[in-house]
Amino acid sequence: MIDFEAVKSAPDISFIEDASVEEIRDEMIADYEKYISEAEKKQIRLERASPHRMEIYAAAAQIYQAMKYIDRAGKLNLLKYSYGDYLDNLALLKGTRRLRASAAVTTLKYTASAVRSSATAIPAGSRVSGSDDVYFRTAEYAEIPAGELSAEVPAECIEAGTVGNGYKAGALNTMVDPIPYISAVENITETAGGADTESDEAFAERTHLAPSSYSTAGPEAAYEYWVRTFNASIGDVRITSDQAAGRVDIYFLMSDGSDPSEEVVEGLLDYLKNGDMRPMDDLVTAQKPEETAYSIDFTYYINRSDSSRAEAIQKAVEEAVKEYIAWQRRIGRDINPDELTAAVKKAGAKRLEIRSPIYTPIGGNSVAAVSEPASVNYGGLEDD
Repeated sequence: MIDFEAVKSAPDISFIEDASVEEIRDEMIADYEKYISEAEKKQIRLERASPHRMEIYAAAAQIYQAMKYIDRAGKLNLLKYSYGDYLDNLALLKGTRRLRASAAVTTLKYTASAVRSSATAIPAGSRVSGSDDVYFRTAEYAEIPAGELSAEVPAECIEAGTVGNGYKAGALNTMVDPIPYISAVENITETAGGADTESDEAFAERTHLAPSSYSTAGPEAAYEYWVRTFNASIGDVRITSDQAAGRVDIYFLMSDGSDPSEEVVEGLLDYLKNGDMRPMDDLVTAQKPEETAYSIDFTYYINRSDSSRAEAIQKAVEEAVKEYIAWQRRIGRDINPDELTAAVKKAGAKRLEIRSPIYTPIGGNSVAAVSEPASVNYGGLEDD
């Protein structure tokens, strides 16, 4: 598997040998004294208040700034350092473009006021909303067949980005565009799949995977590349295969650690049906990973010498627990209480008494999931 961590952990380099402005000034002064001394046939030393020394200092500052631009120009040609428009241009060399913002999707259920003897039309682009100013519209024309009371139709957020994510089933229930004979509407799945423009980090990782996509998908890295290309909001990805059966199983989470919605899963499968992306004999499945439940329950103590910071430390511990939960939410990552201990102690705690979680190995296609709210108990101050 192609590991992007190798890029991020590559040795830092400098195209100007880590030179400092002080070194440049000293070299310029030494050169000036040397050449003037040779020209005048006597030893010349620039005094600290010499106007020539001040001129050299001013020139050195400009020269050093130019060197920094040179250093940056060199680094921007490397995936580890590149960003923004520079990364966009670098990625083009590998045939990759940054993913633009995409809209959240859901499924709407329209209900008629009564059963009718003829079909009831639901125009494409019909808008619905919840209790705010975020609007969704139907993605295609649909009908409630004659003799039936309801119909389901896919819909997408009018505004691209994450703004449309997270509306629970039933939250979108206001018809902005009234439809004759329709009395109610609601989303029957939670909205998901909306993504902001691909971040530099995600784009750099996908660019690193790009060479594996030059031929039809088959290698694990190639499938991962195409999965990430489908939607910028996709986070962790795990590809497995029963090669004898020609089966490829894709497990993935969204970038915030949440499970993908049915619409996102189906959209990915439709996207991968493109014959240019996968071998024709591959049977491809996509799904959310299986979950292994765990709980968080611990008591922590703070050094008495840190009593003046006790309130701040308690808040930092709460944030550390949230960060641990996010860290743990990765496919195949074992449930590891040592990471929780390290995070809470880094936040300022003296020690912890952890009752759960306990170390639990996780299967390759599973992910840890907190089964209940974390029970975080502050035990008080203790002597150092």
